[in-house]
Amino acid sequence: MKIWNIGIVGAGMIADFHAKAVGDIENAKVAGFCDGGSGRAKKLAEKFGVKVFGNYQEMVESDDINLVAITTPSGFHLEPCVAAAKAGKHVICEKPLEITLERCDAMIEAHKKSGTFLGGIFQSRFNDSLVPLKKAIAEGRFGKITYAGAYIPWWRPDEYYKDSWHGTWKLDGGGALMNQSIHTVDLLVDLMGHIESVQAYMGALGHDIETEDTSVAAVRFVNGALGIIYGTTASYPGQTRRIEITGTAGTAVYLDDSFAVWQFAKEEPQDEEIRKKFGHVSNKTGGSSDPAAIAYQGHTRNIKAFIDSIESGRQFVLSGEESRKAVEVVLAIYKSAGQQRPVNIAG
Repeated sequence: MKIWNIGIVGAGMIADFHAKAVGDIENAKVAGFCDGGSGRAKKLAEKFGVKVFGNYQEMVESDDINLVAITTPSGFHLEPCVAAAKAGKHVICEKPLEITLERCDAMIEAHKKSGTFLGGIFQSRFNDSLVPLKKAIAEGRFGKITYAGAYIPWWRPDEYYKDSWHGTWKLDGGGALMNQSIHTVDLLVDLMGHIESVQAYMGALGHDIETEDTSVAAVRFVNGALGIIYGTTASYPGQTRRIEITGTAGTAVYLDDSFAVWQFAKEEPQDEEIRKKFGHVSNKTGGSSDPAAIAYQGHTRNIKAFIDSIESGRQFVLSGEESRKAVEVVLAIYKSAGQQRPVNIAG
């Protein structure tokens, strides 16, 4: 059995998440950390009993590493990703893939050129409850879907934004939408298909930051449905994110990994089982007010699926191109909010 030796670029909280996630994968192990000069990589390397590298270039060129995980601030994903591609190493990259489409495209092109795999992290894609939801959409159980909305009413205290990169255009690439809400934006696009156009407003309404902490966009999907994307980190104390999908024959209200509503005009035998298995229990889940309160098991599934794709030679479900889609939507919302006019995305 081939063992994947993973080098983690970055040494913040999410790097620790990745290391824990990899620890649960039978054919993978963490082989080292590096940072940008903070010194935190040494502490993580000691914690997990692995090597510390002086920089990402040294890491990607090491024969001890055959897969690289990028967990740096969002605006610094491109450089280690391209370096890894040139060194012939596969890359799994935290969300967002990057903060501009040009930088996303440079990452994608580098791995196409080298023949290596580039995958993204959107761990919510691997929730078990998405299986019946995607099946219901594919089977047309909602009838004509008329509306789909994403709501992320989260909270972050002022202290969260006092580091060197959160809430900055240069390294965060945005605020509540690009950082926290992009997971749900990705799910919405995966479920509903491409968004045709957006019209949006945003502002820093609850924090003194240069990017937005609140945004709202009206959207039109290519399939004709209308919707809303609302994301914030200024909604105390933080509530469960949700996706609502409704049409002429059914409605589902999806909260994190469960359903508050699962109802169709034509009831089927499995519906009651789905409600029992995935019925909503709590209105407060990890991540809504504390970024460290999420479980790492979703990352385990995400990384394992990436490794499985490499080994099978099949395109990863969260390829670079797929991971780019949510960034494209977020940037269109920012553009619309800045210009205060609709922005077309597809078509």
